[in-house]
This record gives sequence, structure tokens and C-alpha cells, in this order.
Amino acid sequence: MKIGILGTRGIPNSYGGFEQFAEHLALGLVQRGHHVFVYTSNLNPYKEKQWRGVNLIHCRNWEDKVGSAGQFIYDLNCINDARRQNFDVLLHLGYTSDSIWYSRWPRDTINIVNMDGLEWKRTKYSKPSQLFLRKAEKLAAMHANHLISDSIEIKKYLLNQYHRDSTYIPYGADRFTEGNASLLHNLNLRPSEYYLMVARLEPENNVEMVIEGVLRSTREEFLIIIGNATTTLGKKLGRKYLDKKIRFVGAVYDQVLLNNMRFYSKLYFHGHSVGGTNPSLLEAMACGCRIAAHDNVFNRAILENDADYFSTPDQVAQIIDQSLDNDATEKRRVKNIQKIQSGYNWASVIDQYEKLMSELVTS
Repeated sequence: MKIGILGTRGIPNSYGGFEQFAEHLALGLVQRGHHVFVYTSNLNPYKEKQWRGVNLIHCRNWEDKVGSAGQFIYDLNCINDARRQNFDVLLHLGYTSDSIWYSRWPRDTINIVNMDGLEWKRTKYSKPSQLFLRKAEKLAAMHANHLISDSIEIKKYLLNQYHRDSTYIPYGADRFTEGNASLLHNLNLRPSEYYLMVARLEPENNVEMVIEGVLRSTREEFLIIIGNATTTLGKKLGRKYLDKKIRFVGAVYDQVLLNNMRFYSKLYFHGHSVGGTNPSLLEAMACGCRIAAHDNVFNRAILENDADYFSTPDQVAQIIDQSLDNDATEKRRVKNIQKIQSGYNWASVIDQYEKLMSELVTS
């Protein structure tokens, strides 16, 4: 099959979760003999036309000139190019600005949309933006040839809201077992002496709630926050929390370093509250982390009873200060690893995408 993937800033990943997913999926499909093309922003630092056998189509992105409005032009540029490519399948990762151009989607191609999370619920957006995103969600849900949900809760939502079924396919993660503590030295870290949080510094990820909880706890360990600290909230938090127990280290895209930081953390905080299956949570599970997660249906659907849950700073502090039952903690850790191995491994995820695409093309 000739497969196009759009909706991200492209690969290699230098931005976030969907880009990382596009890397894994594209590589897996290429290894299975398919011709894969990933639309990539001209702002991506990688300028070659191929990456590990994946074809890259670079399109002009105006975000550096006009801000987030540039995404609309970028998506249109990608879609206009896709109309000339004769793809068997065009996989749209997310909808946002992409779906307003649905009338430009190639008609002789099967358009599959991964609906991601409930973007319109993100508090970083203004009310008009939230209204637009809800409209964009509806356009994508109504006009795609097929929908993919990355979470059982999102699958239920799409069925209830738009009366459209979707194929549930989660994200994946690679089991990580070979820690190398020497990689922590450059960050002046030692195993089990820090807590960790990996997230975009946006309100719906509850970074400030976790910070407040850490500061209220009686423990001396500090919190490492990995994420782009140049966002509006990131700058605010950096100015507000000048405390030795809080360390902002910025974005980290080195997967080996990230996994080692997860592997050696004393406690991993997952504050995401909007959306479906989050890749950073799966990676924490794959690294065998002890996990404390924001209490919502999306996180509980994945972690079930194998995590601590919080919804206030005081609950964060209580989780940190509680006396641990080492046997119970180990059982949770093992169960989360088993979930990765049985349901959230990349080979299975890629197989499910390939099977769905093949079925849609031949039907």
C-alpha cells in the first residue's frame, strides 16, 4: 500500500506525542513492505527527503511567522499535496485545523482520522477556540471514511456524540529494562532521589497541582519537570516556583535519556486530564515506574487499580508521604508492565493499523 500520514509537525520527532507515534508507525509499516510518506513541517530541523526508509514530504509551515494560525496553512499545504499523490490510505493524526479543509481531502483515497482526545476541553484555549475545536471535531467525525479511537472512553464518546463507530487502537511503548545510571550524572541526578513529570506545560496537565503537592509534602526529594518551559504557563510557573525542590529541565527528546530518567525515578506523576491514551503514561509503565496519576476516566481505563490517584495538591502530598507497602507497589509495577507487553506493545499496534488499512483498501 501507498500510505500517507499527516497532522503532525513531522519526523524525526522534535515536538511531541503524535510525532513520536508517527515515527513508530511509519517505520513499522515500511518494515512490512509498504510505501510510507510522512508530511513534515519545513521548520523540522531534519531536511532530508528520507528517514530510515520513510519518505518525507516537507511542506511550508507559517507558525514561526504568524503563530498557531500558521497550522491552518500548513495543513492545507499538506492536503493539497496529498491530492496529487494517489495514496491508498491517508491517515490524519488528529483533526484541529485539518478538518476544516475536509472538502479538499482526496476523494480517491481512504481518509482515516485518529480522533485523539477531547481537544475542545483544553483550558489553554479561549472560548471561541474551544467552540471552533468542537466544530472541527464534528467535521472530522462526520466526513472521515473511518475513525480510530486511542481510548475505549473516546470510542464510547464518538458513538454517543456522533453515532459513529470507531476502531479502538491504542498507542504503544517499548519495554525498558537496561538502565544506565551514569546517564543521570550530567543532570546531577542519582537514582531514587527525585520525582518525575513529563508533560507539555499546559493547564490541563495539572503541572501546578503536582508542584504544590510536592512542596506541601514532608519528603526531601525534588521534582524534575520535563517539558517546554517557554509556554505561557511554563514561564509563569518558572517565575513562581523558585524552590530547590522544583527543577525545570526543558524539553528532552533523547529517548534513551528519558527512559533512564523514568526508570530511576522514585515516583512518576502523570497529570494529563484530557484525551485518550497518552504515550508518556505508557512509557512510564514500560519503564516500571511507580505511578501517581490524575484521577479521571482516561487514566483509570489504562492503569486500573495499579496506581495512586490524585485530584488536589493535598492528595499529591499524601501520596508522597504515605508509608509504602513494597510488596503491593511491586505488584502494581509488574501488572503495568504486563499491560504493556500484552496490549500496548508497538508490534501489536502496528499490526492493527496495517490490518485495518488493508481491510479498508480491499473492501
